[in-house]
Amino acid sequence: MPEHLEVRLSDGVRLHVAATGPVDAEVTAVLLHGWTLDGRSWHRQLAALRARYGDRVRVVTYDARGHGRSSCMALRTATLAQLGDDLAAVLDEVVPHGKVVLVGHSLGGMTVMEYAHRHPAHFAARTAGLVFVSTTAEGHTHTGYGLSPRIARLIRLAETTGAGMLARCGAWRPPHALLRALRPSIRWMLFGDRCDPADIRLVTSAVAHASLRSIGGFRASIGAQHRLDTLAALGRVPAAALVGDRDRLTPPPCAESIAAALPSTELTVCPGAGHMLMMERPDEVNAALAAVLDRALARPATPAAEPVAEPVAEPVAEPVAPGGAGRAREAA
Repeated sequence: MPEHLEVRLSDGVRLHVAATGPVDAEVTAVLLHGWTLDGRSWHRQLAALRARYGDRVRVVTYDARGHGRSSCMALRTATLAQLGDDLAAVLDEVVPHGKVVLVGHSLGGMTVMEYAHRHPAHFAARTAGLVFVSTTAEGHTHTGYGLSPRIARLIRLAETTGAGMLARCGAWRPPHALLRALRPSIRWMLFGDRCDPADIRLVTSAVAHASLRSIGGFRASIGAQHRLDTLAALGRVPAAALVGDRDRLTPPPCAESIAAALPSTELTVCPGAGHMLMMERPDEVNAALAAVLDRALARPATPAAEPVAEPVAEPVAEPVAPGGAGRAREAA
């Protein structure tokens, strides 16, 4: 059974953390969930990692601020920059020693990049591997929702306008009746050709536990992030990137640009899959994660890369109101 912890951040936000495995494990895998989701989205990976590695690998998940069982936050902290700082704080408190492999889905992957950008020496001293699942380093550059450019622009306008309104709703949660009505839209937006009804229920439950402030507040920061230069400075850290070719939010060009910026990346494209790869294609995600973990376990306990010279981290800003390539393969 996982150990449940609480990390209290400097601004008073409380993060819910779940950890499985011994504190002195050889490597700790830290799994970061996507926007409006929570740590439960990794349940198939948690079971696979425990079965494969036993006590050699500790696994940590946590609910981002405003999500799941973590507390809500001030609107000005609903930024990727703050999430990168939160990750550094979680590592310091929950995983103070040893090598870590960082695994991020969607918003979680963007959080990992922001952590690397804002805390380069911290990142280099601890990180032994990276896994990016259905994420991007280019904001909404490639997000077309699988539709024509004109319709995509209209959807983005409606989405960003609505996000601004939701961000002002504080800690309120989405009404369950509304989420039930939106379930077909959630299925279309997040999943590909096949979808287990249990996965839809889990995703809907996660959205129901996200504050309206987090659902709306992070949108501006997500759309504006650009971190390809940060990835290019990371050296030869073992990495994997996975994407579904039916992903309407972070389509294949997002993963391809990550692999191009970070040449050590093993790129996997999953035919017929959408945005929720850890649920839709758990075997492919588990295999990619195992490949990176195996390399991390084989390496001596030294920094994964030399510290990168970066400017002092920018302060967390009030969000603006919304208004050489890696090796590639196609999953079977």
